[in-house]
Amino acid sequence: MLTYVRWYLPDEDRWNYDELGADRWALRHVELRGSDRVFMAAASLAEVLIARDSGAQSAVTEYEQRYGIVPEALFPLPDSALEPALESLPSEDFERLWRDARRQLEQRNAPDSLVREEQ
Repeated sequence: MLTYVRWYLPDEDRWNYDELGADRWALRHVELRGSDRVFMAAASLAEVLIARDSGAQSAVTEYEQRYGIVPEALFPLPDSALEPALESLPSEDFERLWRDARRQLEQRNAPDSLVREEQ
């Protein structure tokens, strides 16, 4: 069963949103800078594994430069007393954030030639 959580890092002014599998590992991760609402990451564990399995370390590096990094640790339960506190999030909210983040990151990281064609 998938669960969705969000957590805030005040020192970095960054909201983090995660889709967690039944084992509490992050499957997809979104980071949103709070001050200007700019997405910093929208990474998928499945996509990272595909890049890794391609045999080229550069594929993982390129992926992480474009989409960010998926957290590599188990998440605690949302009601635990750990900081930062995890809050549950509806799946619809996560999916909307995911789509918006991917769109923004893909536009920001598009080659200059594509950006000029779109303008």
